[in-house]
Amino acid sequence: MIFIDACLKKETPYTPVWMMRQAGRYLPEYMAVRQSVGGFLNLCKDYKKASEVTLQPVDILGVDAAILFSDILVIPLEMGMDLEFIKGQGPVFHNPIRTDEDLKKLDEKGAPDKLTYVYDTIKLTRDKLAQDKALIGFCGSPWTNATYMIEGGSTKTYAICKKMIYQNPLFVHQILRKVTDATKIYLENQIKSGVNAVQIFDSWASALEKDKFFEFSWKYIIEIVDYIKDRYPDIPVIVFPKGISGYLDKISGNFDVFGVDWSTPMELASKKLSDRYTLQGNMEPTRLYSKDAIKESVENILNIMKGKSHIFNLGHGILPDVPVENAKYFIKLVQEMSAV
Repeated sequence: MIFIDACLKKETPYTPVWMMRQAGRYLPEYMAVRQSVGGFLNLCKDYKKASEVTLQPVDILGVDAAILFSDILVIPLEMGMDLEFIKGQGPVFHNPIRTDEDLKKLDEKGAPDKLTYVYDTIKLTRDKLAQDKALIGFCGSPWTNATYMIEGGSTKTYAICKKMIYQNPLFVHQILRKVTDATKIYLENQIKSGVNAVQIFDSWASALEKDKFFEFSWKYIIEIVDYIKDRYPDIPVIVFPKGISGYLDKISGNFDVFGVDWSTPMELASKKLSDRYTLQGNMEPTRLYSKDAIKESVENILNIMKGKSHIFNLGHGILPDVPVENAKYFIKLVQEMSAV
C-alpha cells in the first residue's frame, strides 16, 4: 500500500493523497445515502451505509486511502452522554459534564464494547476495499472530545472548559483520564477489525496556550500513541493537532506521521519535523474552489517536500460546496506531478 509505505518513510512511486472529510456533503452520492437513513448519527450506526460512504471517495476520486466514516463523538456518546446533531448547531450534548455526579455517570469501560457498529463498518469496508488501498481508522483526542463534553457542544471561546482548567484542573484531568482509557481500547478494536492506520484528531489544540496544551492535550495523545505502538508496532499512527505552529519545537513521540494544518507553513513543519516524521498536508481547503489555486499550492508543497516523506492532504476538511470536478482534479494532479 503506497499510503502505508509513505507513513513508514519508505520510497513511493508518487506522493499518496487523500482528504480529510472526503466522505461527505460535497458528494451527491453521499447526500443520497444520508437522506436515505434520516440523520447523521443514523448513518454512523448503519454499518452497511457507513461502509458505502467510506468507499465512495476511493471509487469517485481515486484517493490512495479510505478513512472510516464515523464521528469523534461516538466515544462520549457510548460513555452515556445524550448526543444530538441539530441542523445549524452541529453536535449538542444535553447532559454536559460539570459536576462530580456527572463524571461518575461516564462509563469509560463499557463504551468500547458498544461501538460494534464502527467495527462492523471497518470489517465490511476492508473486505470490499482494494488491497492496495489503505483504510484509516480514527478518534478524537481526549482534549477535543472533552471540550464538547464540558461545553455541551461547539464553542468559539471554550470559556467553560478553560475556566475549569484554571479553577479545577484535577476535574478536567479526571474527564481526560476516562476519555483516554476508552479511546485506547476503541482504537485497538479498530485495528483488530482491520484498519491499516489510525489518526488522532486534535481539532481544538489551538484553544490552549503552550504549557496547557502539553499538559491537557499532548500528554494524553502520546499516552494513546504509546499504547497502540507497544501492541501494534507496524500500524502507523498519525497525529493532527490543529493550529500549534508555535509549539513545534517541543513536539516528540513514537507516532509515525504528523498532520500539518493549513495555518502552519509547510517550510516550518518540514524544518522542525521532517527528519523524524512523515508529514501530512497541508493545502488550504478553500483552494479547491479554483483549479489555478489548486495547481499553485500543489506545486509549492511538492517542491517544499521534495525528497522528504510526505502524504498530500488538505490542511483541514473539504468544504460541502466544493465542486466534485475540482476534488478529482486535485487528487489526479498530486499523483501525476509527484510521480517519479
